[in-house]
Amino acid sequence: MSGGVDSTVVAYLLKQKGYKIEGVYMKLHNSPDYHEKNLQNIELVSSYLGIKYHILDLQSEFEKEVYIPFIQTYKAGQTPNPCVICNRKIKLGKMLDFALEKGFDFLATGHYAKIENGKIISPKDKNKDQSYFLSNVKKETLKNIMFPLGDMFKDEVKKIASEIEILKSIAKQKESSEICFVPNTYLDILKEHYDVKKEGEVLNSSGEVIGYHFGYMNYTIGQRKGFRLKVAHEPHYVLKIIPEKNQIIVGKKDELLKNDFFVKDLNLFIDIDKEFECEVKIRYRSPKVKCTIFKLENNNAKVVFNSPQSGITPSQVAAFYDKDIVIGSAIIL
Repeated sequence: MSGGVDSTVVAYLLKQKGYKIEGVYMKLHNSPDYHEKNLQNIELVSSYLGIKYHILDLQSEFEKEVYIPFIQTYKAGQTPNPCVICNRKIKLGKMLDFALEKGFDFLATGHYAKIENGKIISPKDKNKDQSYFLSNVKKETLKNIMFPLGDMFKDEVKKIASEIEILKSIAKQKESSEICFVPNTYLDILKEHYDVKKEGEVLNSSGEVIGYHFGYMNYTIGQRKGFRLKVAHEPHYVLKIIPEKNQIIVGKKDELLKNDFFVKDLNLFIDIDKEFECEVKIRYRSPKVKCTIFKLENNNAKVVFNSPQSGITPSQVAAFYDKDIVIGSAIIL
């Protein structure tokens, strides 16, 4: 239970269906005001439903597994996806371990996704589809996980909460940000650890200096704005980041196109051959595109597109699909 409308409605629906349930709230970072507000909601919901709830302090684990890799990845000139890692190691890792240790059969969350026949499936509400963020969880955990909102639209979830007098205030809450520890922008976090405004050179793909930027951590692959060029008659996009030299390389839009890319830490939910065809999403909001995966040694793979694509970003997650079925994922190199 997070204190938000989705997990609140999950608890309500499971209670209505006769499940024996208890809530668990994770403390992942040191934000007293944030936790106080959430715990007020959880106390309200738990009291209304007549259930017990636990507070699980995972701050040290979260710092080690999610927060520190987050800032280190930006320092390396790459773009992390902390929610994917958190789902694997914390939410559906440490929290699931806690639930099983307490003797429960399932951990239910407010994710918009489905689990059918041991596989993650895209939900009914495609605008809220969180299957991408779940694509890296361990295969063996799926038998103990429930996603009760998979067959519901967000508006239905809000309606349920709004029709229960005591839950109306939760139903009206603003949507929480995707990255829970980032209040506004990721740069607010990085500023606490690094000088993010160290001016550097902008190069073209031939290695010529053509402008300047305001600190390489401010940029990601495909970004169009935020740097200054001496002369540019066409829009330019970030092609590559060179952190050790505090440089970024930019080019025209067609220079972003790639036919293939490599991945590591292949995480598969099905048994597949050395080579297989599927669809891939290279970012949460990117469309699925057709590709062929070639498995390599050491859990690595090569992904070859059927047609060139842009925006391949190191440390983002490539999620593999067979239509609406998630068949696995990997980390982009």
